[in-house]
Formats: sequence, C-alpha cells, structure tokens
Amino acid sequence: MNGATHILFRADSGLEIGTGHLMRCLTLADGLRAEGVEAVFVTREHCGHIIHAINDRGHRAVVLPGNTGAPYGDHPSPPAHARWLEADWREDAAATRAVLEDTGADWLVIDHYALDSAWQQKALPEGVSLMVLDDLADRPHVADVLLDQNAGRQVSDYAGLTPEGCDLRIGPAHALLRPEFARLRPEALARREALTRPKTLLITLGGIDKDNATGRVLEALAQAPVAQKLRITVVIGGSGPNLSAVRTRAATMPIPTEVALGVQDMSYRMMGADLCIGAVGSTAWERCALGLPTLQMVLADNQRDAALAMAEHGLSLALPMPEEPGFAHALAAGLEQLSETRHYRAMARAAAALTDGSGAGRLVSRLLDTEQI
Repeated sequence: MNGATHILFRADSGLEIGTGHLMRCLTLADGLRAEGVEAVFVTREHCGHIIHAINDRGHRAVVLPGNTGAPYGDHPSPPAHARWLEADWREDAAATRAVLEDTGADWLVIDHYALDSAWQQKALPEGVSLMVLDDLADRPHVADVLLDQNAGRQVSDYAGLTPEGCDLRIGPAHALLRPEFARLRPEALARREALTRPKTLLITLGGIDKDNATGRVLEALAQAPVAQKLRITVVIGGSGPNLSAVRTRAATMPIPTEVALGVQDMSYRMMGADLCIGAVGSTAWERCALGLPTLQMVLADNQRDAALAMAEHGLSLALPMPEEPGFAHALAAGLEQLSETRHYRAMARAAAALTDGSGAGRLVSRLLDTEQI
C-alpha cells in the first residue's frame, strides 16, 4: 500500500456545532481503516458532544477540554465562527501538533469552521499533508486537498483562499457517504420509480436539533390534511435537548408517529421512506444518493444558499425557517406537490443524478495515493 498509514482528524461536535462535521469525518475514517490506516481524532468536549461515536466506531479519540473560558486570542482575521472553538486557537493548534508528532500521522484532516490558515500553519509539522472539509468558502487555507460537497458551490469560490495546486473537490459528487448508500442505491431508485403515492414520511433534522425544529414540524403536520394518510418516523439523536418534548408531541399526533433514537440503520430507513423532511447538511447527499424526495429545512442562515441552489435545480423543495410566517402553509403545499407522481419522480431522478454515493471511496484512494486519474 502506498501513501498514509496514520491520519489525524480535527473535528468537534456539540449543541452549537451539531454532529455532521464529526460524522462525515467518521465515514472517511472508516474507509481508511478498511485500507489498513489508523485514524485518530482530536476533539473537544463541548456541551452536547458525541465523542462516544468515535469510540463506538472503534477509533481513538484524544479529548481536549470543552469551553475553556479562554478567548479565541490574537488573530489577524478571526474566522466568522471563531466562537465555536471555545478555546485559544494557538493552544488548540499546539495541542493538535503534539498529537500529530506523537502519532507520526502523514495527513491531517480538519473539519471545523473556526480553523483557518493561521491555525493550520501553526499545527502542521513539516512533511504532514493537509486536507480540509469545508462548506463556507469564507477563510484561507494551506490545504493540499479541499473538499466542499455543497450544491451550487464553484471552484472559483475558493480563488485566493487555497494555494496554487490545491486539489479542489467541489460539489455533491464528492460527498462523503457510508458505503451502504451506494450499495442500496439501485434498489432505492427502483422503488421510487414504482411508487404511485407516498405513504411514509421520514423526519430527520440533525442529531442535536437544539431549537426543536422537529416539534414545530410535527405541529404543522398535525394540522395538514395532506399528511393524514402518512405514517411518520422521526429520527433524533440521544443527546438532543428536546427529546422529551418531541416524544410527548409524537404521542399526541393524529397520525401514526414513531420516534427512533440514535439509529444505526439510517440508509435503510431512507430507502424505505417515500418522503423526507430533512435539514441542509451531510444527510442531504445521503437522501440524494437514494433519490429520496425531500422538503428541505433551513435551520441556520449559512444553509440558505445551499437550500436555494438545490431547490432551483429541482433537487428538493426549500422550506422557510420554522419560526418564519408561512412555514406551516409551505410545508403542506410541499407535501401536496410531492404527492403527485409527476413531481415525485422528477425530483427523485434529479436528486439521484447529483451523487452516486461513492465520493468517500474516491477520497480514500486520493489520500493513499492510489487514485486512478
């Protein structure tokens, strides 16, 4: 085997950050382990973290303190999400560098909006290559490889933000999905083509859902006549602060509503669902790989561009934020539209064309220097 034998990941999870950054890193780490590479994670113990997921997947975690109380520190141009670090960036970089030197890692993979080129230069020992997972194109990097899997993103968005020669992997075709999505894709797409009217609805709004968007969706569905013939499954993480409220609301729904906690079979649930109400983020590409028609919810301002780009190309329907006027009406109208076979199949086909679910395998080959050009 050529290329790396040890790879270090720097990613966090928590109430503010969510779980998606860490989960997509775990997908890549799993793929690397299948090729004999040891993955180690450096991660902070933020409130609402899911560090247990690293251990559950059999990887090693080096855990840094959560909110240290220290300011971000002197910086020439602090990233817009600097507050997410909850620590001094220089101390964070030094701690990461120490683990890099201790493990002898060949690559550092970072997935964190609070870390930029200044952090990277301080953290990287000589001879270690850098890969960045990003979604924002809002800060400079010294990356050898950069992946931004968002719809609507262009290579030109990173002009001046990456070094000359950086391998830019832009768009959902490169999305980091677990291998079962590619494996289940043919069966899922055949199912979409045969469907005449949706009967099952999957709601998945992130592992944390700190603002209880799920509860607002259930409230809207309870009042929507088009939803009365559906069976609903809500998937939610066990560390979410609103789990009890969601369970209480689900129990009083006029529609059969199941709450599934911390599931390990999301690919099968997506394949078996007819419709989805889902958040912008990594799970959007999972839904696309399986051709699952989706009403997509914007839960943060930095998600609007991706949601609108997907809606513009018929890949999903964009819903307003739950607190905005007209949310319930837009939700009901979207369900009505996707209940029509013509609209349903058109979206399923368009979404499926976006990604084949094999981006993680191609990236593993790139990091191990075995990719076929």
